[in-house]
Amino acid sequence: MGNFVIGHFKASDGCDIAYTLHGAPRAGAPRLALVHSLALDRTIWDGVIAALADDAEVLALDCRGHGSSGRPHMTYTPALFARDLAELMDYVKWPDAVVAGCSMGGMVAQAFAANYPRRTTGLAVVDTTAWYGADAPKTWRDRAATGRAKGMGALIAFQETRWFGDAFRAAQPGVVQALKDVFLANDVGCYEKTCEMLGDADLRPQLAAIKAPAAVVVGEDDYATPVNMAEALHKALPGSTLTVIAGGRHITPAEKPQEVAACIRRLLGSAAR
Repeated sequence: MGNFVIGHFKASDGCDIAYTLHGAPRAGAPRLALVHSLALDRTIWDGVIAALADDAEVLALDCRGHGSSGRPHMTYTPALFARDLAELMDYVKWPDAVVAGCSMGGMVAQAFAANYPRRTTGLAVVDTTAWYGADAPKTWRDRAATGRAKGMGALIAFQETRWFGDAFRAAQPGVVQALKDVFLANDVGCYEKTCEMLGDADLRPQLAAIKAPAAVVVGEDDYATPVNMAEALHKALPGSTLTVIAGGRHITPAEKPQEVAACIRRLLGSAAR
């Protein structure tokens, strides 16, 4: 995927954040920051990054508590994860970027766009929501309790069918296994804190203030954050577009990278400097 640097930096509270920075393909190329989903890492974006190699300079991070980043047991919020991204952008000397997030990362991207409007040249929210609903605090804590009591392996069958459709799982077992390995390597305490974050988060009050060009993207068969949640986001984000990816489930950046890249490419065109 061209010229890239794998690095680490310390957030303002001392948490180590791992990232990969893919160099600009040409002078004046737009910048794209990518935020991954729950209990996975920045590798979910590999196919999208490859598809956009000629279009943008790309920064992908592992959120705190995930992947190769630090794993503090503390209260997590979308705003905290967004601050980590803002500080990482400072570190690599990016004044602004198109910000794209999948699932959990979509919530982080929404928080970033709301809290750092001048640094957000575009927003792509993929397979995500602004609010999981009134029962979400209990539902997410129950899921975390299963991981605590039985281990992350007890959640694998539940997760992989949510992530990907049957046809993809059959055709791409290597991709599925790689993400299962990432999932199983999670720190259970960090997983609990992230589940609590997702259960408690309600970003709906912030959406009307987001003025950046926005793309809402969802897999047609996503039942974790279904199409009706994407439609609600689209309605709440002024001037956004809505794309439903045929045959996609919940981790469309890995399952349908070309289609997700096409949606992001349109945003990049408006952000080119």
